[in-house]
Amino acid sequence: MDKETLHLWCAYPDDVLADGVAQACTPLLSEDERARWLAFKFERLGREYLTTRTLVRTALSAYHPLAPEAWRFALNAYGKPAADPECGLRFNLSNSPGLVVCLIGQGAEVGVDVEPCERAEVIAEVGAKALSPLELAQLDALRGPERLDRALWLWTLKEAYIKARGMGLSLPLNKFSFLFGGVAGIRLELDPCLGDEAGRWRFCLLEHAGHRIALMAERTAAPELQVWEARPLLAPPARLPAGGEPWFPLS
Repeated sequence: MDKETLHLWCAYPDDVLADGVAQACTPLLSEDERARWLAFKFERLGREYLTTRTLVRTALSAYHPLAPEAWRFALNAYGKPAADPECGLRFNLSNSPGLVVCLIGQGAEVGVDVEPCERAEVIAEVGAKALSPLELAQLDALRGPERLDRALWLWTLKEAYIKARGMGLSLPLNKFSFLFGGVAGIRLELDPCLGDEAGRWRFCLLEHAGHRIALMAERTAAPELQVWEARPLLAPPARLPAGGEPWFPLS
């Protein structure tokens, strides 16, 4: 894998409903993963989980000689998974009922979040509690669809950042801001308490299959992005005509 390129893989939980797909996926899972999959009481959640675990294994094997069923993972203190043993690949996952995504890079941290567009109103109502004062001021200046659109993007960006940091909700969401406008297009501002530098991150926004996706990458320059679709889930991936979206902040 080229260190300057990121790869975003997409898969669809409903595809697991096709004849034979679930049966073909389960041998790839570890014993613990199979037990967890079987324990789901709601079929929808089980499909999401099976799709997520299958996708990360098959996607990683596209860049490493290890077979999908041979991957093992370790969690850090905050629950972020990494390949075990270390292999140089970095990845992050996000799932929703309609879409699962996996972002993969080489040697530097990545984060990704996916949200259905239909959740915009809910996020605009409850997500304000997660915004910084600066973000909230920008959001309150908007009305109608523009306000819903901004709220959804802010939510996905903030989720992608905390996932890239690998510290989850231990990071206070109101202590960093994604601010829209100006020469940078969108810029990240961080409170010193976070122990981080905004300049080491680049981020990108995508729309795909009725979802919003935010990508976060530990890069000082905009990386190349390739987008892949695994459909059906275990078929060779098809490269999608995407990847020309801008990375922020704009230089």
